[in-house]
Amino acid sequence: MKLKKLSALLLAGAMCLSIAACSSSTGGGESEAPESAAPATTEGTETTASDLNVGVFYYTYSDVYITSVRTALDAALDGMGITYQDYDGNNTQSNQLDQVNTAISNGANLLVVNIVETSSPDAAQTVCDAASTAGIPVIFFNREVDDSVINSYDNAAFVGTDAAEAGHMQGEMIANYLIENYDTVDLNGDGTISYVMFKGQEGNAEAEYRTQYAVEDADALLEEAGHPALSFYDPANTSKYLVDQNGSWSAAAATNYMDTILSAHSEANGNMVELVIANNDEMAKGAISSLQAAGYNTGAEGSKTIPVFGVDATEDAQALINQGLMTGSIKQDAEGMANTIATLVGNINAGEELMANTDQFIVDEGVAKIRVPYAMYTGEESA
Repeated sequence: MKLKKLSALLLAGAMCLSIAACSSSTGGGESEAPESAAPATTEGTETTASDLNVGVFYYTYSDVYITSVRTALDAALDGMGITYQDYDGNNTQSNQLDQVNTAISNGANLLVVNIVETSSPDAAQTVCDAASTAGIPVIFFNREVDDSVINSYDNAAFVGTDAAEAGHMQGEMIANYLIENYDTVDLNGDGTISYVMFKGQEGNAEAEYRTQYAVEDADALLEEAGHPALSFYDPANTSKYLVDQNGSWSAAAATNYMDTILSAHSEANGNMVELVIANNDEMAKGAISSLQAAGYNTGAEGSKTIPVFGVDATEDAQALINQGLMTGSIKQDAEGMANTIATLVGNINAGEELMANTDQFIVDEGVAKIRVPYAMYTGEESA
């Protein structure tokens, strides 16, 4: 957690008073954001003093995608001359609630919250109630918050994605690839593709929809093309997924699962897993690490590649895809997320309504929720 504040020019005319800034680079180069996600200020515009004191609460710093959002949001707030402090919830809801209450006590007058607990609306409602009692706005982001929470307070909003969209896109991407490469992927030649699904977290809307629709949509398109539906590698697993028990969407969880799978499933046994579907790129990377240890997805001559699909299109995943070691991912736009949040922060900074200046965004009907669109990534040409 670091307090950051840009220098601002105060007092017109001959008298100037400079306020020392407390900021530092959080890594990552600048890249152009999509027009639909333009920040509230533009580069090169002279910033002015702000009375805002923003508390930004992340569910965990260890999430690679969230780190990308944090880097982009820090840069946007720095560029706007906004005072803010970042908080790492460390994937523990009680820690985050304590941080929120402390920030309000210390004078935070705008909350930006990546809520930890998503299996029920209680935690988000507690944060929203704290903001309402303090008379300050709250912007939830990334991890879906129930409509009832947002509608309970007229100075609350949510910036995220359409949770189902990533699942639908992933399912379409998988089916398109399999239809084009079916015989190559079907390693044992039984006419059916055996798959494993890695789920990031129980009760999380993004995880639930990605797990459901990636398979449902792929099955529908495969059957339409005359192929059978996908077959989960373990018929005894009625859930048809393996979940990160810590809810961390981690590479380690996928690696551990995949190591166990490969100890019993192989081409020699005629039961090799022929497709890997992951809820995010970290789990996809974990699966690839295990596959590489078994001689697959190495890029070396003679090494076979098991198709692996993820979500987020992080820099690491894009590099793997461009090297031919991973097959595809669904891009979740970190800069678009950050710049959309920055637009709402800019509204409050300018004394406007929280949801002002949002005509260019996709906004839900009847609730203050903005949706940042996904995109498919299968290589440099699709960036």
